Amino acid sequence: MNLPNALTLSRIFIVPLLVVVLLTPLSENLGVPRYILGVAIFAAAALTDYFDGKIARRRSQVSKLGKLLDPIADKLLISAALIALVENHLAPAWAVVIIVGREFAVTGLRSIAATEGVVISASRMGKFKMVAQVVTVGLLILSLSPTGGSPHVSNFGRPFPAIQFWTVPELRTAWVHLIGPEHTTWSDWQVLLYTAGRAMLWVVVISAIFSMYGYFRAFFTGVVRRENPSAKAVTASAPAAVQYRER
Repeated sequence: MNLPNALTLSRIFIVPLLVVVLLTPLSENLGVPRYILGVAIFAAAALTDYFDGKIARRRSQVSKLGKLLDPIADKLLISAALIALVENHLAPAWAVVIIVGREFAVTGLRSIAATEGVVISASRMGKFKMVAQVVTVGLLILSLSPTGGSPHVSNFGRPFPAIQFWTVPELRTAWVHLIGPEHTTWSDWQVLLYTAGRAMLWVVVISAIFSMYGYFRAFFTGVVRRENPSAKAVTASAPAAVQYRER
């Protein structure tokens, strides 16, 4: 097994550890704040996603196994982290359902397209969505209290204001401490990180929906229309390539 594939497999094996850290008092038993250990594990897993592809291309070690495992590892990592955040009441379930459901839909379409000999290539939106997801999860993990639990906001566990973030009293206080002469406490930083994470979650949801639309459009253009009798006359025997693929 080459190094890129080993990095991809390590990302899969890290997923259960991340879930245990975020949902159990393991980190407290080790004497490490939960948010520090959680974000360190998540960041390490996310870095393997960057380096496995880079090393594989640099060393010409791109393999079929790597192409199969890499998207699976990505989806497992993000899905597990988001579900753990729902359990901690740091992310709304409806948003996570949209994001995870979209991943299943895209994976299904990719599989069908592959059986038809259609390769749907990468898009910038897909890469942007992945980066946005990593940033969002990292911010929300950092908003955990040192022993786990909620950030210090009065409406914790209830719908967070989608637009009018300044209506949250603790956020106004944290912002005043940040820009004013008063000392900014870790509780203030937690509120700011939580707010930034919830705002970024909207970016992830919107980009997920937008990229899914692009993927469906590419699928119907490359697969469904090829099955049309009038289109078969002009379809080459070689596999088609559609310029949209979700990593």
